[in-house]
Amino acid sequence: MAINYETLKNRPFPEIEQSYSTRDTILYALGIGVGADPLDDDQVRFTFEEHEAFAPLPTMPVVMAGPGFWMRDPGSGVTWEKVLHGEQRLTIHNPMPAEGAVIGKTYIKEIIDKGEGKGALIYVAREVHDKDSGVHISTSISTTFARADGGFGGPTAPTLPVHTIPEREADFVDEVSTLQQAALIYRLSGDSNPLHASPEIARGSGFPAPILHGLCSYGIAGWSVLRTICGGDPAKLKQFDLRFSAPVFPGETLRTEMWKDGDVVSFRTTAVEREKLVLNNGFARIA
Repeated sequence: MAINYETLKNRPFPEIEQSYSTRDTILYALGIGVGADPLDDDQVRFTFEEHEAFAPLPTMPVVMAGPGFWMRDPGSGVTWEKVLHGEQRLTIHNPMPAEGAVIGKTYIKEIIDKGEGKGALIYVAREVHDKDSGVHISTSISTTFARADGGFGGPTAPTLPVHTIPEREADFVDEVSTLQQAALIYRLSGDSNPLHASPEIARGSGFPAPILHGLCSYGIAGWSVLRTICGGDPAKLKQFDLRFSAPVFPGETLRTEMWKDGDVVSFRTTAVEREKLVLNNGFARIA
């Protein structure tokens, strides 16, 4: 079944309500490796609910109040076995409380037809609001690369712009060592895709071992920018966008290079052991 542009573009999504506790907030932080140094106060503030500055990491809204893996619905027309998470964008309008409930409103922003044999880009947007106050917390846009679904006759433009990394030497570098069990911890924040837990399924998908969630490596890069340039203050990170370039395996060291130009931080991330670029075209806006 091929993609029907009008049907998919106007696909209705139910509003998702998600309640969360300080436990969930801490679990997300642990899932991306925060807490590796239990004596570092910048890490304790995200892993101990009694800390005076306890707060969620600013990238946490990307895992909140989503509709699940809806592309597995045959009515979507998407060949779900062939999709990849291509890009992730997040704009933070207001800080998320450390616990409470949020409402997620998801819609398809656009579908770009790259042509027969070239796949399609599906831009899925989600707005997250605090349930009690109605405050708009975040807007995220996730780009899915549907590798097998091009040539359905949809629009060929416009694609969302991709940020260019400066050509000079990086101003800052930060490294985070991931745990061998990192994916098993991170999946408890809501992404139970067996690709990240089952060696058998990973091998069937062409990987030698389960891979780390893209949004986990996204959160790790966010942590590097936060602690290196924002002084660990989550209120200073206002936007965080990047492109996924290659899979990450649990246990690898992620090195993030950063360039600061005013309130803009450009960044990219490499898996050190393989010298493989895994995150690219990073753009962060800071207060």
